Amino acid sequence: MLTDEDRKYILNELLRNIHHISDKEYQRRIWIRGEGPEAGDFTEAVCQFFDSGDPILDHYKDFWLTDNQCQILKKFRDEFKTFAEENDLPQLFIDTPEWTKITLMAKKVLEAFNYHK
Repeated sequence: MLTDEDRKYILNELLRNIHHISDKEYQRRIWIRGEGPEAGDFTEAVCQFFDSGDPILDHYKDFWLTDNQCQILKKFRDEFKTFAEENDLPQLFIDTPEWTKITLMAKKVLEAFNYHK
């Protein structure tokens, strides 16, 4: 059974991951050049998003999401899933219009949650 603190942590980690998906400079520094101090890559971001995002969407009221937040997050999830199924090397997609669309959608999710890093 998850506590409220667990739910807050899981939601915050999802939003932090979405922030990384929204930030091309972070992606260039971490995913492509491997500079740090953080560590990670695109595959890890995809796995982390779906590992926490899908359960949150399945039980969104338990995570205090509004209907609007849930809809924006679902729309992002669907687009991100399609993109991730077809792409895996950020150095090949980071400057494409398709990835720009994903990063802009991620920013809209963050706005809906009033998330600021």
